[in-house]
Amino acid sequence: MAKSRSVFYCTECGARLGKWAGQCPECGGWNCIVEEVAPAQGHRAVGYAGGPAEVRTLAEVEHVAEVRTPTGIVELDRVLGGGMVAGSVVLIGGDPGIGKSTLLLQAVARATGGAGLSSLYVSGEESLQQISLRAHRLGVQQSSIRLLAETQVERMLAVAERDRPRVMVVDSIQTVFTELLASAPGSVGQVRESAARLVRYAKQTGTILFLIGHVTKEGTLAGPRVLEHMVDSVLYFEGDSGSQYRVVRAIKNRYGAVNELGVFAMTDTGLREVSNPSAIFLSRHAEDVPGSVVMVTREGSRPLLVEVQALVDESRLANPRRVVLGLEQNRLAMLLAVLHRHGGVATYDQDVFVNVVGGVRVAETGADLPVLLAVMSSLRNRPLSKHLIVFGEVGLAGEIRPVPGGPERLQEAAKHGFTRAVVAKGNAPSAKRPIEGMEVIAVERLGEALEASG
Repeated sequence: MAKSRSVFYCTECGARLGKWAGQCPECGGWNCIVEEVAPAQGHRAVGYAGGPAEVRTLAEVEHVAEVRTPTGIVELDRVLGGGMVAGSVVLIGGDPGIGKSTLLLQAVARATGGAGLSSLYVSGEESLQQISLRAHRLGVQQSSIRLLAETQVERMLAVAERDRPRVMVVDSIQTVFTELLASAPGSVGQVRESAARLVRYAKQTGTILFLIGHVTKEGTLAGPRVLEHMVDSVLYFEGDSGSQYRVVRAIKNRYGAVNELGVFAMTDTGLREVSNPSAIFLSRHAEDVPGSVVMVTREGSRPLLVEVQALVDESRLANPRRVVLGLEQNRLAMLLAVLHRHGGVATYDQDVFVNVVGGVRVAETGADLPVLLAVMSSLRNRPLSKHLIVFGEVGLAGEIRPVPGGPERLQEAAKHGFTRAVVAKGNAPSAKRPIEGMEVIAVERLGEALEASG
């Protein structure tokens, strides 16, 4: 078989070149030339099964139910959609030192010891001695995990072909390179080609593959965007480096729900699962305080109670500050405008600070009403009841819109002792299925919500 050669192409206009250049001669763009492997002459398309690619109708494809293999870590299984699937490729990204390698080492140890799966942990960043020290600190069964310190994908796949592991971890994909390309490890071409070969191997052999990826300063995965399209699941580690709690969120999942959330606590013996995450995000003040309200957000299939805090203070600036942590900045400005127009409360001369306790990020619109009620509580210096729960979307016309999963949110709040709720009319439970021990106030307009909460 003829040897593959490398070619260069422009990411801006798609022009192909014979060698690298700083500027594309076609479109004039700078630093947009990347290297990739060109297929040799006589190259034939090969499917995941290993043979030639064939066209088949949907009716001819055999339907096989996916078999889930638990990792032994309940929170990780929840994010994955119920466990590991044979042939799946999972990409895990996060800040340095947040716990990516620790989590996968624990998962591989439990899957190897509990489920009896053969494993291979490939490290391109640490030596075998460093991995052994971490495993000893975590208390995992060191004899059951096979380790390999390697960065060349050809030698890595040769070992995998020989040992045939059921679970394989590559730490990290930015350190892996292929000898077919002359560029340095971590470049766009190296990351894309190395990941493509690993994904192809996982699909052809049914190996469960975990890839660890670095993130940039913007918080996105380093390397080409196509890396996230090649894998089946993309998980992100979130959390403040100064906090002991870590959150794993599913951004993409072909075998489960997206935005599913797993909560962990970092200890000196590794990551520990948090079975009741709502408890860690609630301050539970001894007495009612202004500017604090509890909402129920929905992360994947899990309702989660979080506390929203607001601080409104007189501004000495020409342009008052709008500072948001855990929510979208532009949405706060929109909500304050709705509060002025339909609630009759102006904040143009006030600094407004909003924070979601615990470092969790809330991206859904169900936080609109809690934010406005927290702002009003702080502005008027009137505390809301600590037994009150609020959620709902606020429209530009001042209407309160329902959000998905209303009954599940109310039931979760009732479990934690909340006895009063202000929600949209569409989220109110029916008379046939009331929430025991909870008074639910259904509102349609912003003015009604402000009166009900007061």
